[in-house]
Parts: sequence; C-alpha cells; structure tokens
Amino acid sequence: MQGTIATFDPQTRSGSLLLDDGTPLVFGPEAFDRSGLRLLRLGQRVTIEPDEAGAVRRVLIPGVA
Repeated sequence: MQGTIATFDPQTRSGSLLLDDGTPLVFGPEAFDRSGLRLLRLGQRVTIEPDEAGAVRRVLIPGVA
C-alpha cells in the first residue's frame, strides 16, 4: 500500500499518513525504527508494510531498499 506522510514528529519518531484512497493511518516509533530511515518529510510518498491486523508494521520509501 502507498500513501503520503501527513505528520511526522522526529522527537517521538511517530506520525500519520494518508493512503491513496484517503484513509488516514497512524504509525508509531516501532514502524519507523523498522524502516532504517532517519527522517520523513511532510508530503513524502511512502509504502507501508501492514501487519496481520492491518496496523502499520514498517514505513518505506518506494524504490529505496
């Protein structure tokens, strides 16, 4: 699934995003930490990896391994 970063707090390493269908999702520091990223920008395109329950497991930048 892909979406766009709506909020990101570098202090807490958590934020929210809007999926392409307009559905809002929040992610916690665990999902950000699993990404290996150092920062996310507002409006940045991301791919999310959901867990079995549909929560955000990991936030990734498309095309970046």
